[in-house]
Amino acid sequence: MHIIDGEKIATTIKENLKTEIENLKIKPGLAIILANNNPASAIYVKNKEKACEKIGIACNIYSFNEDSKEQDIASLIKDLNANPAIDGIILQSPTFPHLNENYLVSLIAPSKDVDGFSPLNIGYLASNTENFIAATPLGILKLLEYEHISLTGKHIVIIGRSKIVGRPLALALLNRDATVTICHSKTTNLKALTKTADILIVAIGKPEFITADYLKKDAVVIDVGINRINNKVIGDIDFASCSKVASAITPVPKGVGPMTIAMLLSNCVKSAKRRNNNG
Repeated sequence: MHIIDGEKIATTIKENLKTEIENLKIKPGLAIILANNNPASAIYVKNKEKACEKIGIACNIYSFNEDSKEQDIASLIKDLNANPAIDGIILQSPTFPHLNENYLVSLIAPSKDVDGFSPLNIGYLASNTENFIAATPLGILKLLEYEHISLTGKHIVIIGRSKIVGRPLALALLNRDATVTICHSKTTNLKALTKTADILIVAIGKPEFITADYLKKDAVVIDVGINRINNKVIGDIDFASCSKVASAITPVPKGVGPMTIAMLLSNCVKSAKRRNNNG
């Protein structure tokens, strides 16, 4: 059994991105809009800011309070779309309840939608004309690529159908010639399906839900779960039992998590390189 070290791979990717930025004529710019008072979101945004600083991306944070008007955030997004120094725009999720998050995301220019959530970028993904892929699905693809795990013809079972992970990941895997099954809370005979998976990807937010009896022998197992229990972070997979059956497995922490920020940075650099080449 091989443990896939997402932290090590993410570090390598960020070092490569830093070199790419040093070779650019411009400084990449990222704008993060924070329109909630969720402490976890504030931590995520701070981590993104630190990661940007380390590799040379200018990170601009725009914070709004709960009295903020949707039209003010919409106006900011339009201004950022027109700002040539900004290569990526992120609306940190979730937003305050009175805001229409989907509407605001739809205003972000597809060329700056480094989160990959705009309707047009999802449409590009669905039509196998990829622009930006959401950071967590892209991170999973990169993990598998770095580990030289082939996707062609493989049966990949995804548990979870969120717009952040399951749905875009399924489309991206189909684009890479995998055979994909998506399971969710209404799926019957879940275990029968997971036991046919060459690669099992779990993103359901249920601590240690998947145990060894859900796995096909020598399956590759990717754990996307982040569950905080008694001051510990654990995944959706029971690592102790699954690691005895899997051929390769991601740990939690230090698996998929570090790749998410690395891929966000990668998408921002990708956008900056386009600007650099057009300048």
